[in-house]
Amino acid sequence: MASTDTTSELLLERILSSLDDDKAEDVVQIDLRGRSSMGDYMVIASGRSTRQVSAMAEKLAQRIKDEFGFTAKIEGKDAGDWVLIDTGDVIVHIFRPEVREFYQLEKMWLPQGARASAN
Repeated sequence: MASTDTTSELLLERILSSLDDDKAEDVVQIDLRGRSSMGDYMVIASGRSTRQVSAMAEKLAQRIKDEFGFTAKIEGKDAGDWVLIDTGDVIVHIFRPEVREFYQLEKMWLPQGARASAN
């Protein structure tokens, strides 16, 4: 798994690029370094349908395997409402917009009044 800051930065770049290629909407990255031991970054994105959410997750996992040589853990791909992709250093959440609005993960992870960096 990715273990250095350089590797997590490269992984983050590739994840953001993959989501952009697949037309993800409202992509937000949150820096978790020094705030959580679960990873260095969290990425939250939306897809327009369950099919798009599942397809983006599947393509992202395959790109990570092809380019970085490890298998990311995926949860929720079959339902397609909320898919979690755990790469070790970067945690990716892909939602349908209604589900994303309901859970509001950005609010849980950002300090009061702070804004996430959007791409």
